Formats: sequence, structure tokens, C-alpha cells
Amino acid sequence: MTKLQQHPSSQRLAGKIALVTGAARGIGQGIALCLAEEGADIVINDLPQQAVLAQETVREIEALGRRALFGPADVTDRQQVTAMFQMALQHFGRLDIAVANAAYSDRQLVVEADWAGVLRTIEVTQFGVFHICQLAAQHMAQRGQGGKIIITASVLAEIPHKTSSAYNMSKAAVTQFGRTLAHELLPHRINVNLINPGWIDTPGERKFTNEADIQRSASKLPWGRLGQPRDIGRAAVYLASDDADYVTGSTITVDGGYRIGMQMVLA
Repeated sequence: MTKLQQHPSSQRLAGKIALVTGAARGIGQGIALCLAEEGADIVINDLPQQAVLAQETVREIEALGRRALFGPADVTDRQQVTAMFQMALQHFGRLDIAVANAAYSDRQLVVEADWAGVLRTIEVTQFGVFHICQLAAQHMAQRGQGGKIIITASVLAEIPHKTSSAYNMSKAAVTQFGRTLAHELLPHRINVNLINPGWIDTPGERKFTNEADIQRSASKLPWGRLGQPRDIGRAAVYLASDDADYVTGSTITVDGGYRIGMQMVLA
């Protein structure tokens, strides 16, 4: 696992309890570590079969002086998600921050797409977000002390990148879902916001592209590099903190100018 560089923190999340899904590696891990550096204790969710990687992330968080717990669950399975929430609440007593980050994608043209891959993409990327956000919202509303819900969306909710139809569709859906949830939770003073990552350097990218092509393409991006999980993590810290108290129903795009680059190509 790649060690992420630590940055000085201001402990903006001291005493907070956060849940981050899909946090054994990649963007989710970056978010979890950034939240922990700012003082939060973390529930690390990922698939049960990712236990080894998840426990490594737990140890990194504990090395920062924070508490951490691995909450295994497939976010598509309502019973597993419910059990994971119950375990987290029994261990920490409450949740102040929930980050619905877990996602899945297969890359195929629509005319060639395997239905099993399409369905899995939708189940994880769309329905999994609903499960996490609904259970978090129920807990936070019942507690009556506000809360922060953050959804990892994507610039592909807007950019029709070929071979990613199910993923694009799911990210567009959770973007509208997040706005709707923000509206519904206004009376409870629960902030709901989204982050749109661009092309982020994660292990999952190697599922689709070899290292040489990744590095060659990265140099052509407007910012001259791929985004890092920590780039998304820092945005999540802001949205989870009191600094974002007056921000809800909004989307922060963290893409190093990826959309600008696409507009330049199409112009």
C-alpha cells in the first residue's frame, strides 16, 4: 500500500466520528486518512475480502493517535450495511460524518456490455450510496445534533466518457439524489454535499490501463498530473468541518482542470 504524505492539520474534526465506505484503498483511504489527521475517529468500511488492506488502513489511522474500526460490508447488501452501522454505533456511540464513497465500474461499450457488470456497477455505485446515506440520515436525524453526509460523485456525471455508461449513469443519479437528500434534511441541519473527482491515481485505474499509458496520459492533463486520493480527502475535510456549515446541496469539483481540458479538445 502506498503511504500517503501527511500534512499539518488544524484538528478541525477533533472528537468527531466518521464512516467512510470503500476505504481500504484509493480515494476512500485518502479520505479516511485526511479525516483522521484532522482529529476524527474512523469506521473503515470495505468488502469483507478486503480485510487485510482495511486493517492496514486501520493501523495507519491508529498511528496518527486516532481510533479506527474495520466495518466489513458489501454496500449493496442491506442486511450487511445495517449490521455494519449497528457495529459502528455500538463501538463509537454515534456517527457525525458519513462518506458514501464505494463504487464499482466495468468499462465496455453499451453494445458489448455484459449485464452482470452493468448491474454490479449500478448496485454498488448507486444503490450502495442510497443505503449508506439513508441509514446515516436516519441516525443523524434521530440524534438531533446535525451531521455531515458526503457523496463521492464524478465528473463523469457530466462528461459522457465512452465505455463507462453504467458508471456515468450511476454517478449522475447519485448527484441528483444528493441534492434531493440535502433538501429533505434541511430541517435537521444535516449538510449533504458531493465531491466530483477527476482522474485520480488509484489502484483501480490499473484494472483498465497499464502504467505507461497512465503516466503518458497524466502528463497531458491540464494540471500536468493525475489527482491523488489526498486531493479528494482534503475536500472531504472541508465539507465535514464547521467551515462548511453554510454549504449544502453543493458539488465541489476536484479534477485539476479535467473538464476544462475536455472543453478545449471539443472546441
